[in-house]
Amino acid sequence: MWYVGIDWADTHHDVLVLDDAGRRTGSRRVANSQEGLEELQQVLLSTTPNPEELACIVETSHGLLIAFLLEKGFPVYPVNPKTANALRTAAGAKTDQIDAYLLAKAGRFGLADLRRLTPESSLVQELKTLTRDQDSLVEMQTRLVNQLTACLKDYYPVALHLFDKLQQACTLHFLQAYPTPQAASSATVAELAACLRQGKYPKANAAAARLVEQLHRPQLTASEITVRAKSRLMLSLVKQLAVVIEDIATYDKEIRRLFLSHADNEMWRSLPGAGKRLAPRLLAEWGDDRSRYADASSIQMLAGTAPVAFQSGNYARAHKRFACVKPLRNALYQFAWQSTAQEAWALDYYQRKRAEGKSHSMAVRALANVWVRIIYRMWVNKTSYQTETFAAAQHAHAKRAA
Repeated sequence: MWYVGIDWADTHHDVLVLDDAGRRTGSRRVANSQEGLEELQQVLLSTTPNPEELACIVETSHGLLIAFLLEKGFPVYPVNPKTANALRTAAGAKTDQIDAYLLAKAGRFGLADLRRLTPESSLVQELKTLTRDQDSLVEMQTRLVNQLTACLKDYYPVALHLFDKLQQACTLHFLQAYPTPQAASSATVAELAACLRQGKYPKANAAAARLVEQLHRPQLTASEITVRAKSRLMLSLVKQLAVVIEDIATYDKEIRRLFLSHADNEMWRSLPGAGKRLAPRLLAEWGDDRSRYADASSIQMLAGTAPVAFQSGNYARAHKRFACVKPLRNALYQFAWQSTAQEAWALDYYQRKRAEGKSHSMAVRALANVWVRIIYRMWVNKTSYQTETFAAAQHAHAKRAA
């Protein structure tokens, strides 16, 4: 067996190979290009013509490098980015070549504890990419809404109280039509009603009368210079926000199409509170390869719902697991919290943890840990969630425990 440490970077990758005895049998720096990756392939195959006799240890689980290695049939074992730091000597020396050596060393001593990376099905890969990219767009929307809110507070605070949400079509349409408080206060009821109808606002005439009343109340006013400057920024933010909102909607359609075309969609849709947003994310992050996880505890550790024990002498405590798949953890946390609104047992469990002195996040994490066990059994058996089935199992377990 040969252990290949690969320290990856944007422009190049450092590669170092160790044999079973820990001897260095080769090292190379290759460019992050098609030619460089082909050179990497030649280096690895010169070590052994059988790719299965190699273990490539890399501090990432995605990207073009990983895609290339998997495509060529090389076993890849992703590790935490802090792995090399944990093996560094007391002197603290650090170079890309040293990091490649430390990764190969980590593979040689701990390969049994590492999980080989297996590619997802093409549908799950695309769904995972889309949902994660959409989450980035949602974060972008949040930043733009925050910036727009701050901008309006500086010169147009009344606009923040005219509508329920800034990120809705009628609000953005109104702000574009009336970018200053002076323009809005000079508009008639008929003009405002026409504007609201264009923004598809319900009961536009009644709403327009309400807006006129609010706009003519005494308001804080900014200087003419501030109004001119900030209204320009506001219009720029509104344009960006409108594009992002539209893109999020198109992502929703494509994500839903892919999700409904997957054989497991009914199982994930049956989860109480998963809805159209969380069900596709749970499927994408959990995957559909039934041979991937040994048991539910594997997913609990991967998702960060299982706590980590810390014990030294007489001191012992458990803390949150930091090394985990963050998108999977986020999806499970959100789902666990949403489930308390629909499942009585979930709400009871959450409230019991709160009564024990747990914080909101700790109680949700504990509930998510319970849900992982339930979902794992559903996933293995390919069955949908039924409250009655869970209640019966819970009752039977309570009898055995007694």
